[in-house]
Amino acid sequence: MEDAIRFIFFSFLLIPANTQLESNQKGYISAVISTKGLDFAKDLLIEKAVSSIIPLQLSDIEKSAKIPVVGKVRMGLSDIVIYSVDFPFSSVATGDSGIVLVASGATANLNMKWKYSYKTWIVTISDQGTATVEVLGMVVWLKAAVINEEGTLKLFLLDYECHVKDISINVDGGASWLYQGIIDAFRGKIMSEVEDAIIKKIKEGMIKLDSLLQSLPKQLQVNSVVALNVTFMDDPLLTNSSVELEINGLFNGADEISVSNYYSKRARNFLSCNGLAKMVEISLHEKVFQSAGSVYFHADHMHWTLNKIPESLTNTAGWRYIIPQLYEQYPNDDMKLHVTVTSPPVIRIADHDVDTTIYADLTFEVLDSSEVVPIACISLVISTSCSAEIHRNNLTGSIKLTNFTSSLAWSNIGNLNMHLLQAAMSTVLENFFMPDLNLHLRNGFPLPLPHGFTLQNAEIVQLDSKVMVRSDLSYTEDMISRPGINLLATA
Repeated sequence: MEDAIRFIFFSFLLIPANTQLESNQKGYISAVISTKGLDFAKDLLIEKAVSSIIPLQLSDIEKSAKIPVVGKVRMGLSDIVIYSVDFPFSSVATGDSGIVLVASGATANLNMKWKYSYKTWIVTISDQGTATVEVLGMVVWLKAAVINEEGTLKLFLLDYECHVKDISINVDGGASWLYQGIIDAFRGKIMSEVEDAIIKKIKEGMIKLDSLLQSLPKQLQVNSVVALNVTFMDDPLLTNSSVELEINGLFNGADEISVSNYYSKRARNFLSCNGLAKMVEISLHEKVFQSAGSVYFHADHMHWTLNKIPESLTNTAGWRYIIPQLYEQYPNDDMKLHVTVTSPPVIRIADHDVDTTIYADLTFEVLDSSEVVPIACISLVISTSCSAEIHRNNLTGSIKLTNFTSSLAWSNIGNLNMHLLQAAMSTVLENFFMPDLNLHLRNGFPLPLPHGFTLQNAEIVQLDSKVMVRSDLSYTEDMISRPGINLLATA
């Protein structure tokens, strides 16, 4: 329930009190919620709000009334419980100072117990029974806003109202005058009790939501190496058809030093939601991916031993025609090939493509009499093409080799024939290094979605230094049964 509420308020209550405010801090992950997404969030909010307040206990009511013929009668209603509410019509509208949510044409059903007593000149007469009440034409209206305070969100309830148009009472048993007596004595009071109870729940719900929003973490652990900085940046932006919010979106290392310190701030771009047929659009700037590469590089997680290469390439005999002196000095010795990335990968997102340049060293080692002997090192500049993919809620990808250059960095066995080595390097990179990279990329990383929400029919667009994920959403209550606060819906 709490995760659902978080998403709902991200979706359409993220409206600043002044949408013209600007900040020097910018985010690298932006989310745009379209009109379709706002309607989805609105319907889910109403559904969750109703389920959270039902059953709703109202205060007991007592009143004395003068009944024709009978005289003064003391009447009371107790155990007044709203057990169902239905909102057939609802709308959401944005404005400069907030967002207005209206649920109208609502009906509610109540159960209650009645009793009365009055005195005659001889005895006291009393009776009791049950009754049902149908609330008709109820309208619930509220205006709310959220502002950014030092990277967290604070919720304000700006205005609210609940109005009941009419009620219908069905009394079970009692004297013939009882029905009209209850109507005359309690009609207005029942209506005001319903209105007050709904308003009280709205206020309580807003206080709880404000607490939940402020408790949102500013950093989400992805794995033991990296965490995603999810600090909210600037105030949310409002248009007539969408809401946009930004988070920092850069990856941090284990030392919790934000990689954003290494990048200059970018100018804020307004994402267009015109004609967007999906509920949400999540845009990730190329610096998000650069920050991930930088964290992994500085954490010393970008080196591999190529283990899945054929035996012919793990023995000096397999290299006798390419590096003759290697076989001459170390005949039939086992070998190992290591790849070490020498600087953070350079990632550029162009139209319909993600270009990545990897600077790496390929080191040859020989196992000679149980001693590991470094033989030579080839410097590589590897050009690749990447494609982004969605697997459940994870942004994953695949990579393929487009080109590379090689040069001899150093050698302990003399000069090497780089022309012959070029063809061998192509085989190693294409058939063994790229598949190894794809195994890592296949896991990807989770997009910042609340638990319980899943991307549906997602589409990916790569354009103008950004990867944009456009998707509908589905919600499943069972998926958020885990305790704790974690916005990452990991696959």
